[in-house]
Amino acid sequence: MTSRPLQDQIALITGAGRGIGRAIAVAYAHAGAAVALAARTQGEIDAVAEEIRSAGGQAIALPVDVTDQASVQRMTAATVAHFGGLDILVINAGVNLDKRTVEESVAADWLGTLDVNLHAAYYCAQAAIPHLKARGGGKIITTGSGMGHRGSPERSAYCVSKAGLWMLTRCLAQELWPFNISVNELVPGPVKTSMNTGEQTDRSRASGGPNAQSEWQKGPEDVVPLALFLATQPLIGPTAQSFNLMRRDG
Repeated sequence: MTSRPLQDQIALITGAGRGIGRAIAVAYAHAGAAVALAARTQGEIDAVAEEIRSAGGQAIALPVDVTDQASVQRMTAATVAHFGGLDILVINAGVNLDKRTVEESVAADWLGTLDVNLHAAYYCAQAAIPHLKARGGGKIITTGSGMGHRGSPERSAYCVSKAGLWMLTRCLAQELWPFNISVNELVPGPVKTSMNTGEQTDRSRASGGPNAQSEWQKGPEDVVPLALFLATQPLIGPTAQSFNLMRRDG
């Protein structure tokens, strides 16, 4: 690759063992970034790290429970200790544990979804901000969802968590723009990943209205160009924005 737009950048990506997170991590490394791969499953992030290193990139694998604040702080500190700083945080870890109506929902699953998708995002951002400031600026990219903008039946926990993440993105952007830290939401739309295999197409068609059947059913690699775009914007570039890969208005 002749162009390495992320050369000398350091990126920390949660949910990096598979799906969208893995695809972004590999792409960032290919673009020259040193990447810290964070996820709960050690074997998955070890495999991605080895793939990156085998291709000549820099990567470390950091097991983390993103719902545990101390674990997130250790993850962030390990990234900075190993690579010497932090320039890009991709908040990507997510779950969809409760797929019932509110009336039939299970409280533990409902709250667990918020823990991973929203509370963990807060932990990650809070831990990363001092290190981004120390570098004179940086990027925070959150993986959002169209369902956080429009809602969906039998997915209230996921919708509420992603709506909260979108508002957190906007609040962070307003707090951090004086420090040259941009904060933006990436909305991939329907993506075929292990989290939604076997249900995404049916769910998007059932809840999306008359145009839903034409929605773009993507693979994780299709999200990469937008993730690279957001990571390579200037420090005074866009912030508090939602960048959407869906074909129709969510």
